[in-house]
Amino acid sequence: MATKETSRLAAPEADVTAAPPKTGLLRKINGRAVTRVGWGFADQAVSSLTNFAVGFFLAHTLTAADFGAFSLTYVTYGFALTAARGLTTDPLVVRYSGVQDRKWHRATSWAAGLAIVLGLLAGTVCLVVAVVIGGTTGSGFLALGLTLPGLVLQDCWRFCFFAAGRGGQAFLNDSIWGVLLIPAMVVLRITGHVSVFWVVLAWGGSACVAAAAGIWQAKAVPKLLHSWTWLYQHRDLGPRYMAEGSVASGAGQIKVYFMTGVLGLSAVGWLQACNTIFGPMSVLLAAMGLITIPEAARVLRRAPSRLALFCLVTASGTSAVAALWGVTLLVGLPRGLGNIMLGPIWHPTLPLVLPMTISMVAIGSALGPNVVLHALGASRRSLRLVVFSAVASVICSITGALIFGAPGVVWGSAVAGFIASAVSWWQLRVALRQHNLPQAGVLVFARRFTPARYSPRHARFG
Repeated sequence: MATKETSRLAAPEADVTAAPPKTGLLRKINGRAVTRVGWGFADQAVSSLTNFAVGFFLAHTLTAADFGAFSLTYVTYGFALTAARGLTTDPLVVRYSGVQDRKWHRATSWAAGLAIVLGLLAGTVCLVVAVVIGGTTGSGFLALGLTLPGLVLQDCWRFCFFAAGRGGQAFLNDSIWGVLLIPAMVVLRITGHVSVFWVVLAWGGSACVAAAAGIWQAKAVPKLLHSWTWLYQHRDLGPRYMAEGSVASGAGQIKVYFMTGVLGLSAVGWLQACNTIFGPMSVLLAAMGLITIPEAARVLRRAPSRLALFCLVTASGTSAVAALWGVTLLVGLPRGLGNIMLGPIWHPTLPLVLPMTISMVAIGSALGPNVVLHALGASRRSLRLVVFSAVASVICSITGALIFGAPGVVWGSAVAGFIASAVSWWQLRVALRQHNLPQAGVLVFARRFTPARYSPRHARFG
């Protein structure tokens, strides 16, 4: 049963009848939004560059087997992080973006406490796995288990800061991690301790220091004893958001395993090379996911009539950048850019660029609806949409691989992406109608997909 204090953390209701802000205030808000977006891209750039530097360093110092063991450890970390975000920061971003500082501090303390608890549980599992499997891979899991609570907490602070509109603090926290990590790698190289255990320990240990610095930055002490209260308070969102991340991650793993078994490691290498040259787009999509959900929550709270427009701008802008980057690669790779970026592997990678461009455009077009569905707290809709997208992606990719080989995998993903995008826009239109929110004119195209007898009064939201 929720306590009296718990009730103060109730999700703030959007004032759907609120009038748009006055022009002067709107300009001020837009200026702050631009600043927050800038910090979001800066923070994601620091995070991505740090990971790239570590990967580049390890690829040139570890053996193939050791690098594979580190990769397995890193994938496990990513899975644990996705699950923790679904239960902790995803509900916080949806319900506490732009709220009063008092509410934000309390919610942040509770979410951070749960992040530590989840990190401890996942870390314990990693320690058990390390004892069972042993060897080089086991040593990596041992180091991961020791540092996973700090890794999860450090990631939690990033989203908490963006929910409060303090992207500069998130950038500073990630910079602390990077500043500590790079010298640690250099020390390992000089002292001859470049092994999976020591690399993971240095990587996770520096994150733990950054996580401790986040407590001082946020001026919010994690409260582990309120973890269950936080889970109970957001039981309608957390488990579904956790399932979303797990399903999406699992679909990607299935495609990679299928390609390895049917097409061989070379095809997987070509796909990885294509993902590498589309790295800037991956950074953009990650940054947009970090920024746009808090921004959409603020728009819903302050000017809900502009929510549909926010969705259109987000989707169209991301899709346009994806198309521009793809055209740049298609023109530049045969003219020398391929050798610079990929070396001799660029030639078999080139046929994958066009379908990858189309796939990225599809992902960008679906980003707007997905963001707004999260801002509305429509966790059931967003979960169903993720499951549908994952199943469609796996089916289309496997079918394409069996017919056309490696390019067919990417073409299948592109087809599935546009199918999922169409469904997401339809789901968004239904959700906006259920909340009695205005819709932009472009959303009218979704009417043909809406059942004729549909009535918002009888629909079940979420």
